[in-house]
Amino acid sequence: MPIAKANGINIYYEIHGKGESLVLIAGYGANADSWFNQTPALSKKYRVIVFDNRGTGRSDKPDVPYTMKMMADDAAGLLDAIGIHTAHIFGLSMGSAIAQEFAINYPEKTISLILGCASSGAAHSVSGDPAVMMQLLNMKDSKGTSPDEEVKILLPLIFTQGFIDKNKDKIGEFVKRRTEHPTPPFAYGRQGQAVIGHDTYDRLPQIKAPTLIMNGAEDRICPPENARLLASRIPNSEVVILKKAAHSFNSEVPEKTNSLILDFLKRHPQKK
Repeated sequence: MPIAKANGINIYYEIHGKGESLVLIAGYGANADSWFNQTPALSKKYRVIVFDNRGTGRSDKPDVPYTMKMMADDAAGLLDAIGIHTAHIFGLSMGSAIAQEFAINYPEKTISLILGCASSGAAHSVSGDPAVMMQLLNMKDSKGTSPDEEVKILLPLIFTQGFIDKNKDKIGEFVKRRTEHPTPPFAYGRQGQAVIGHDTYDRLPQIKAPTLIMNGAEDRICPPENARLLASRIPNSEVVILKKAAHSFNSEVPEKTNSLILDFLKRHPQKK
């Protein structure tokens, strides 16, 4: 099991493929396994690095306050530990907040930036459906809830109902990946604190890397207005809103997602 020491903790990681490096940063309570719809396709052309954020999967789970900057430092430390100096960065949901901090704090390591279902946080973001947000953040208190029950609560929050109804096999695969290495309740709480504390609005113009911002049109956690707000603050950025997709657009429309990513990366290669 590949483990690297970074930023004072042990981080589980995987490397797939060859070429320019592409780091995928997972969202709230998710780990490296959540990228099963992206890794096979993207690793045909890029060296894809996936890892478990602190608090999840096979990485350490210190019971201390987490911040997005801390988790960006984890990612940067991981790259240093495995000898990768620069990379394209793709963060989804909470991972997009980590990715913003990475691009702001490590511009020399960031070739390009991709943000999925992202916001700048705090007062300058467009809030999601209050009922959905309450259910999501309360997952940290689900001490009596099994991983299977937990993910069943999660499904209607992150997928469109039409996708759930018509794709039993794909939903089954998602549930299997999500529950194999479950996130403990206290770690949900620590990551939740980091989500609440996320605020990059004033610093977004510091991002120098070309940026692609993607959002599901039916996202009830991070409404697509946030993508447009981010684009207004990040120089050299572009926005794509994916129809008939919600928060987990990368699993609902993986072929479209992967195609958009590959096209963007092809247009923004590492400078020689």
